[in-house]
Amino acid sequence: MSKIRVAVLRGGPSDEYDLSMQTGKAVIDALDPEQFEVLDVVVTKNGEWLYAGKARFPEQILASVDVAFVALHGAFGADGKVQRLLDRMGIPYTGSKSYASGVAVNKVLTKDFLRDKGIKMPPHMVVSQDSLRNIHGLSENIASMFGPEYVIKPVDSGSSLGAMMVQNTALLPQALTDALNTYPQVLVEKRIPGKEATCGVVNRFREKNAYVLPAIEVQPGASGIYDADAKQDCVSHEMVPGNFSSKQKQELEKLTKDIHEYMGLSQYSRSDFVVGDDGEIYFLEVNTHPQLTPQTSLARGVESVGSSFKELIEHLVRDALRKQ
Repeated sequence: MSKIRVAVLRGGPSDEYDLSMQTGKAVIDALDPEQFEVLDVVVTKNGEWLYAGKARFPEQILASVDVAFVALHGAFGADGKVQRLLDRMGIPYTGSKSYASGVAVNKVLTKDFLRDKGIKMPPHMVVSQDSLRNIHGLSENIASMFGPEYVIKPVDSGSSLGAMMVQNTALLPQALTDALNTYPQVLVEKRIPGKEATCGVVNRFREKNAYVLPAIEVQPGASGIYDADAKQDCVSHEMVPGNFSSKQKQELEKLTKDIHEYMGLSQYSRSDFVVGDDGEIYFLEVNTHPQLTPQTSLARGVESVGSSFKELIEHLVRDALRKQ
C-alpha cells in the first residue's frame, strides 16, 4: 500500500511563529513513517516557502502531495489565507475552510456573528489607535459601562498573545496606550469573575459527527488571566477534566458544539469560556487552529477520554482526505 504524502505547513509570518514550529514538529513526530510520507514545509516570517533547505514556490512543493496539514497559527494560517491557496490548487487540508477561518480569527466578527444565537458574552468594546487622542476620556467611559476590571486583547491574535488584565480604572489609560502602540485595534472586555474553561470538539471521531471533549478548567497565570505564558505551561494550569458541576459541564459541551457548528467550522476547534461566579457561562473566543502538541489542551482532552495525540493527528489527516 502506498504511503499518504502529507505536507506539514508550519512557521508563518505571525507572532505565533515559534508556536507553529512546535505544532508542526509534534505533528511530524506523531505521523507513522510506515503509513505517511511527510514533507516538512516551513513558511518563513518573510513569507518564503522552504522545503529541504531551499526556497521554492508553493506550487512546486505541493504539486504531488495528497493532503496538507495546516500547522500554521495566526496570520496566513488561522486567517484563511493559506486555505485559499490550497483550495485553488485542489489540495485537501486539515482544519476549517477559508471563510470560516477568517471570521473566527477575528474576535469582534465572531462576537457579532454569535450575537443573535443566544450565547452570553462579556460586554465589550473595540478600540482603535485613533482613540489615543482622548485616551483618558475613553477610559472614563469604559469604566462607567464595565466597572473596575477589564481584559484587553488584540482583535485577531491567537494563543492569548498580547492579552492583559487591568485590575483598576487608574491603570486603564496606560494599558490601552501600551496595547494600541502595538496593535491597530484591541478588544476591551468587562472582566467576569469566575473559573475559566476551555473545551474542544473533533468531527467524525469515535463514530460521532461532533465528538465534544470534556471541559477543562484553566487556572490563570501570573497576569491574572489564562494568557500566552500560562497556555505554554498548560500542564500546570489545567485541570482535566474541570471541577465543574454536571450542569455546567453539559452546558459547556453544548455551547462548544453549537459554536463550532454555528461558525461553520471543520474537523476541530477549541472554545474558551468563563463560568461566572454569578452562575452564568460566558463565551470568550473560539480557536480554529489551536496549538497541537501532546501537552496542549486539545491533546489532553483527547487523552482524558482514552485516546492519544497520535490517534488525533492521524485522524485529522485521514479525515481531511475524506471530507474534501
